[in-house]
Amino acid sequence: MGTPEFALPTLQTLLNYHTVTAVVTQPDRPAGRGSEIRASPIKQLAQQHQIPVFQPEKIRKAEAIEQLRTWEADVFVVAAFGQILPEAVLNLPPHGSINVHASLLPRWRGAAPIQAALRNGDQETGITIMKMDAGLDTGPILTQGIMPIMPDDTGEKLHDKLAHLGAVLLLNTLPGYLSGIIQPRPQDQQFVTHAPRIEKDDGRIDWNLPAVVIDRTVRAFTPWPGTFTTWNGQTLKILSGDAAGGVAQPGEVIHVRGYTAIGTGRGLYLPEMVQLSGKKPTRIDDFLRGHPDLVGARLGH
Repeated sequence: MGTPEFALPTLQTLLNYHTVTAVVTQPDRPAGRGSEIRASPIKQLAQQHQIPVFQPEKIRKAEAIEQLRTWEADVFVVAAFGQILPEAVLNLPPHGSINVHASLLPRWRGAAPIQAALRNGDQETGITIMKMDAGLDTGPILTQGIMPIMPDDTGEKLHDKLAHLGAVLLLNTLPGYLSGIIQPRPQDQQFVTHAPRIEKDDGRIDWNLPAVVIDRTVRAFTPWPGTFTTWNGQTLKILSGDAAGGVAQPGEVIHVRGYTAIGTGRGLYLPEMVQLSGKKPTRIDDFLRGHPDLVGARLGH
């Protein structure tokens, strides 16, 4: 059970080493600029391997549960499926349902653990293979794999690395779990943190925050939802940059030591790539040649 690209390495690994009886994924949705109806990445991979695909609008409905029952699976493997599974589904297979989750549970339960780890400045993250229960990422842990967060990691880079780590860890976990050697252990409740779903407006930059926090947010929200501010009544996307020392009013654009910098609540943010609404991404030096009045402006006002 999976839907987006994060789940692809997991499905491919299962296809290579196990018998996949069926794939469950979200219904086809509009995507891209033209809002064309598209199959999920997982559906496309399943079809390439002639695996039956099931796309229930709501997996908790009786007819959906009955369809799952007919496949007589030994275990359900879930990776970013996109629907909450009721106990009636979780307990269908004799070995229950296990989940590939992109954090070191109980840290960052929820929909956006990769972005949460980056925004918070965590030094490491990883994958947890857990046995699922009716709660949201509350089930007992089977195994975990740790990965350092690098200074240049973005949401996209970390997503791809964790997706592959998840596939490897799952492959190494399944035999021990199915044979009973690996026993589930409960999560430690005192270390629980939550990573709620991200909305598009979460990408609006608050220049009163410290520069290091803004830098982490820009990287965490690459490529989605992206980070942006306002300038002259237009949306200006901040695609990349770096934090530095210095002082300026929050949101004020200045020139200092040969760099273009934006004031924050603490320190300066040095933008590298920006994009004005409706235009192409541009290096900040090139942008200033066409828009010299950016310097001296106050962003976000």
